[in-house]
Amino acid sequence: MPSHKSSSSAPEGRRTYVLDTNVLLYDPGALDVFKENDLVVPITVIEEIDRFKKDLNETGRNARMVSRRLDALRQAGSLSRGVQLDGGGTLRVDMPPPDAALPPAFGGSTNDNLILATCVAISRRQARGSVILVTRDTNMRLKADALSLLAEDYEHAHISFDESYTGSVEIDVDEELVDRAYRDGAVEVPTELSKDWNPNQFVSLRAVGQPRKAALTRWIGAESRLRMVGRYKDGVWGIFARNKEQLFALELLLDDEIRLVTLDGIAGTGKTLLAIAAGLRKVADERAFRRLVVSRPIFPLGRDLGFLPGDIGEKLNPWMKPIFDNLDLLIGGQKDEAEGRRRAPGQPSYQVLIDQGLLEVEPLTYIRGRSLPGQYLLVDEAQNLTPHEVKTVITRAGEGTKVVLTGDPYQIDNPYVDATSNGLTYVIERFKGTKIAGHVTLRKGERSELAELAAGLL
Repeated sequence: MPSHKSSSSAPEGRRTYVLDTNVLLYDPGALDVFKENDLVVPITVIEEIDRFKKDLNETGRNARMVSRRLDALRQAGSLSRGVQLDGGGTLRVDMPPPDAALPPAFGGSTNDNLILATCVAISRRQARGSVILVTRDTNMRLKADALSLLAEDYEHAHISFDESYTGSVEIDVDEELVDRAYRDGAVEVPTELSKDWNPNQFVSLRAVGQPRKAALTRWIGAESRLRMVGRYKDGVWGIFARNKEQLFALELLLDDEIRLVTLDGIAGTGKTLLAIAAGLRKVADERAFRRLVVSRPIFPLGRDLGFLPGDIGEKLNPWMKPIFDNLDLLIGGQKDEAEGRRRAPGQPSYQVLIDQGLLEVEPLTYIRGRSLPGQYLLVDEAQNLTPHEVKTVITRAGEGTKVVLTGDPYQIDNPYVDATSNGLTYVIERFKGTKIAGHVTLRKGERSELAELAAGLL
């Protein structure tokens, strides 16, 4: 149940929550999270859901789920009088009153205003502070406040996560422990020191009094010891780690025992490039996986261009261009003679891998229903996914598949998620305590000096 955040005092006990359309479109299971309280769905919300239910996307799917659930509840009684819910509360569909007039400053009878008018009418019939509008729309909460209505964000959509968890930590230790880590390749540490570490978390051991003497290690929880991180001096498909976070990322990406890797960080830190380079090595060189599948959700930056002509490949090319750019940089930099690869004139450098079935680039639109065994699946811009969408993606992983999610939780184009409710943040928090998953936050921009300055100053 959403926590009450309004400064106005509400009576203890049963409350009435009025749900906005965006709550149900985000989480069709929202009807089941308010427990013993009363729920009201304005008829205007039903009308808005009806307009979305034909959409062939996640929003349309959620709209259809809500419609089916409400219809099932209708079989149990009258929605206009109220239907009992499993959690002990009730649900009813409410009509705006005939005199649903808001102050003149609110304009005409828009759907938002009709929902607000319904809230005003309900609040007049009940105790002060017992009626709460639940909406993910910031402006709706502002309007509700102007009408002296209590309003909350849908807290069930947000995950409580540790913003300080970057997948790595630095600690000061005796010089002898650092020497032993280099000599033996791994060291055991006292339980009181490691009790707060997560599996596969990276630990930088710094010698006391000698800040330049340090060992980069990874906590192997199952073995209760710290293992030295590889140096990868030969690079990965021509890519070399430029800082310790990139080194940590390669350690996770190249470890076949780690089945889920999450990389986040600002633009230009090398998240996608490192992930693709590691994937090419694992697929094309080591043949540890059958295919490298690279995908990303389709969300435009700024105004959408609308209809794009051509076949499916030509339509998708603008959306997948960032991935193609990285592939061109990696594969184009490899000498054809050394790699034994040939391509026809005019073909992109990565076309030969596509023709051989080693590389597949496609949008996430087509992933539902697929099963992907033995593959290296990279999902770029994962911060634009909802928790349900990212669950759909990860559950596509068949036996022997490795899933890599990259993105920046603070650079989101999807209007239905934010920094604390997006799929990438959700996965990082839920999987950080598991032994087959690992996470690294990349901090330093390596794209160019200009790009790093822009990320910090703009």
